[in-house]
Parts: sequence; C-alpha cells; structure tokens
Amino acid sequence: MAINIYNEDDFKKLREAGILARQVLDYISEFVVAGVSTNHIDKLCYDFIVKNGAIPAPLNYHGFPKSICTSVNSEICHGIPDDSVILLDGDIVNIDITVIKDGYYGDTSRMYKVGKITDKAQKLIDTTYQCLMMGIDAVKNGGFVSDIGKVIESYAHGKGFSVVEDFVGHGIGTDFHMDPYIYHFHNTNVPDVMIKEGMVFTIEPMINEGVKDAIFLKGNDWTAYTADGKLSAQFEHTIGVGKNGVEIFTL
Repeated sequence: MAINIYNEDDFKKLREAGILARQVLDYISEFVVAGVSTNHIDKLCYDFIVKNGAIPAPLNYHGFPKSICTSVNSEICHGIPDDSVILLDGDIVNIDITVIKDGYYGDTSRMYKVGKITDKAQKLIDTTYQCLMMGIDAVKNGGFVSDIGKVIESYAHGKGFSVVEDFVGHGIGTDFHMDPYIYHFHNTNVPDVMIKEGMVFTIEPMINEGVKDAIFLKGNDWTAYTADGKLSAQFEHTIGVGKNGVEIFTL
C-alpha cells in the first residue's frame, strides 16, 4: 500500500483547495430551495468554481457527466444533477463538491434541508454530522484508521441508524482517490493502517434511516440508493495529519 505523505508546502495548497470547496457549499446554500432543479444547482457551482480559478473534479471523471453530486432523500451518494429532479418542500439533499486548484484537490459535502423536514430526517442529519466530527476526533498520529470506523459505527447504531459499508473515505491530495481507504464501520476483513504525520484523506460517513444496503437502478451505474427506500445522509471533510494534530482543510 503506497500512501502519499505531504509536507507543509503541500498543506498550504491543500488548504487553499479545501477553502474553495467549502466556499462553494456556502455560496450554493441560498439556492437549495423548493422548485429548483439539481441541474441548476450544478450549473451555479460550475460557474463559481471556474470563476475562482479551479476545476470541478467530478466532471468527466470516469464518465461522470456533471460537476457536482446531488443526492436527494433515498439517494446515498453520487446523485447526478438533472433538470427533471426538482427539489420539493421536505426534501433533504447532500451536495458533494470536489475542486482541483493548482493541482490539489479539496473534497467536501454537506446536507441541506428544503423547507420544513420531519423530525426523523433532522435526527438523521444531526447524527450523521456527529459521526463525521467524532470520526475526525478519532484521528491521532500513531493511531489507526480502524479507530475512525469504530466510533462512527458505535454512535450511529446507538441512535438507531445504520452505516453504509459499500463506500469509503479515501486518500486525496494530488489525485482524487488513493490509499488509505477509510471505512466508516469496524471492518476486520482488511489490514489496518497506522496514521502518520503528512497523511491526507477524507472522512465521509453515509448513514441510513433503515437498512445499510445500497442498490443501483437500471441505466444508472453511478447513483446508489437505499435498498428500502428510506432516507440517507452524508457529511464529508478533507483532513490532514499535521505536527500539531489534525487540520480540517474544508472546515
């Protein structure tokens, strides 16, 4: 397993990419309202990213057709923006942004509420955010990647939700996806990895209201849906392990 180790100069570039990715999520928040199509949101994000001297990493990545991912309600991840997908009052939607700025990647996602949502949906969102932050808190120089999944799984299960096991966090930096891969549950079937200074990776738990299983619908090999049609939520940050602890580049 070849894991990239980044230095302080790299961290500066990663910080700039992470800040821009976060700024895209801040910018788009006022447009995530009932009656707006996810494709309109994609176009706004594309324009914002390009205007700020960066490239939307998902666009044409292994054939992905859009600049961002918009996953609504029972879509777990990799939802494809489309004019036919109109946000409705009560929806929850994850918007996933990855930018390439000066050759470095910033990757982050956030949940948005459209109008008034149910108490159960709010609990799911709150739990998922706590899972992310508890996972980040578990990252220690000299610790292990498995520590992340253990705390996320324990907290989510304690709130009555399940953790998606089909998708992972990942190393990132000068490439989109690389080692180490970050499991959001306690996976005893893979070798553990010691966390070291200079590592950079994403943590991006996907938490389901019902069963953990993901399915794909015919004609779309990208978007994963909950197998039971219930809600899913996700938050994501890109982090780096520095001399003085963990830095969240996309905070």
